[in-house]
Amino acid sequence: MPPTLASLLHHSALRLTLRAGEGTRLDVPVRWAHVSELPDPVPYMEGGELLLTTALKVDAEDPAEADRYVRRLAGAGVVALGFGVGVNYEKTPQPLVDAAAEHGLPLLEVPRATPFLAISKAVSAAIAADQYRAVTAGFAAQRELTRRALGDGPEGLLAALASQVDGWAALYDASGAVVAAAPDWAVRRAARLTPDVQRLRDRQTPATAVIAGQVAEDERGEAGGPGDGRDGGQGEDRVELHTLGTGRRPRSALAVGTAAPLGTAERYAVHSAIALLTLTTERSHSLHEAEQRIGAAVLHMLLSGEAQHARTVAGDLYGGLLDAPFRVVVVDGRGEELPAALEAAAAWAGEPVLVVPEAEQGRLVVLAADGGAALAACSEQAAALESAAERGAAAPAFGVSAPAGPTSVAAAYKQAVQALAVARRRGRVLVEHEHLAAGSVLPLLADDAVRAFAEGQLRALRDHDATGRGDLVASLRAWLSRHGQWDAAAADLGVHRHTLRYRMRRVEEILGRSLDDPDVRMELWLALKATGNGNGNGNGTTTGTGKGSRTGHPAGQGGRNGHGG
Repeated sequence: MPPTLASLLHHSALRLTLRAGEGTRLDVPVRWAHVSELPDPVPYMEGGELLLTTALKVDAEDPAEADRYVRRLAGAGVVALGFGVGVNYEKTPQPLVDAAAEHGLPLLEVPRATPFLAISKAVSAAIAADQYRAVTAGFAAQRELTRRALGDGPEGLLAALASQVDGWAALYDASGAVVAAAPDWAVRRAARLTPDVQRLRDRQTPATAVIAGQVAEDERGEAGGPGDGRDGGQGEDRVELHTLGTGRRPRSALAVGTAAPLGTAERYAVHSAIALLTLTTERSHSLHEAEQRIGAAVLHMLLSGEAQHARTVAGDLYGGLLDAPFRVVVVDGRGEELPAALEAAAAWAGEPVLVVPEAEQGRLVVLAADGGAALAACSEQAAALESAAERGAAAPAFGVSAPAGPTSVAAAYKQAVQALAVARRRGRVLVEHEHLAAGSVLPLLADDAVRAFAEGQLRALRDHDATGRGDLVASLRAWLSRHGQWDAAAADLGVHRHTLRYRMRRVEEILGRSLDDPDVRMELWLALKATGNGNGNGNGTTTGTGKGSRTGHPAGQGGRNGHGG
């Protein structure tokens, strides 16, 4: 440890005597010993010094001048005043002793036989010894961290680092998610710092941030650890955040939490950990890029129908993914953090996931185990983005296929792309293909282009009705909803069936299309639905009450000569 006032007082060769400051702390570190006979040496002080003087230019017996002198020294952060006797004063003047006691500045009396140089040497030697111990401890920590990193990976390195700094340590991925933490109780503490890590990653590497005075709850429910048990379950810890990586943007981040600022030895340990984790991160990034190239090749083979070749290339890396049902997810407008989040979730669950960017389309293709952690992470990301979109933030869109196997990837990919297109049209963040198949086709009509087409289909009939020459749109709606049954449709409208036949002939003449064509009937019905004119037979329903009426698509049965004609 560095020299303190207590260690200097106990130094037998110096023979120092404490004249004032008995009630003050004497374990304060002494940064240096400085000799000055100036009446005001404060402009030349940095704080933390032991000032040595014989008061050649200070009237130490004048209470006012002694008070002014001591008050300036105490305000400048001087840790103590060493007064040499036997030169100008045979003993330490009482006004100086009183002023030191008044301002809480320890006053050491230096005997005539002890030169100031001896005190300076003692302080310098103690500082050098402390620095040597710190460097030696730093090298020892570096060897231990390297050994643990090689043997146990990042988890072992974090455990060793937490032990070295007497605190906790955590590693984050590029998205700010916690990858590993030590001790185990620090996982939740580290997770609360994710927003700080995310802000730090926007700065150019290397970047560091210090978060001091953070209240840390006891994550373990037991005593021990910085700020989490020794003070009744709560306390404050000081956290340092460091980005990792050699590129412009950080690939990960390291958090180190301690109860007090780091000492020299602890600082060596942290710097060693940063270097080792950066090396590991860069190596992992190279391996990750190689894995991505393999993943892209596997996906290309699967989409080309070469399932067997894809399985051979996948090997142990992605082979497990192809052995069970999986889903294809296509993400449009993805954020940089999404691939890392998916891969981190899969890694925690011990499951493979294939993530392939489609750079030209600006999309991301994901093959994830059905019901697995990566697919759950997609849903969680989508839910969070949905909330952000409701607040007006731009959000990507997710299209999810039905469960598939290696031989049906091409079909699943099309399903995901179709679901993605529906998500974009509906303004949704995530749409599953299964929901489209299980639901109605009518919500798909909620599209500006579809509505414009529908308006064009019905415009001539509406123009006709606007002149008061008949109600062709309502008649068409009733007739289609009754599947071409004249009596039932005429009854719904309250007109004679011959009147309805006349109106349908006018519809054909105006549109130039035959209502005998089921495709024409289908298009007109969908046009009525898309424009809000397809729900009803005059009474607000689409199910008739006349003889032979049935529920179903109007294009599926009946014509102008159908039942009842």
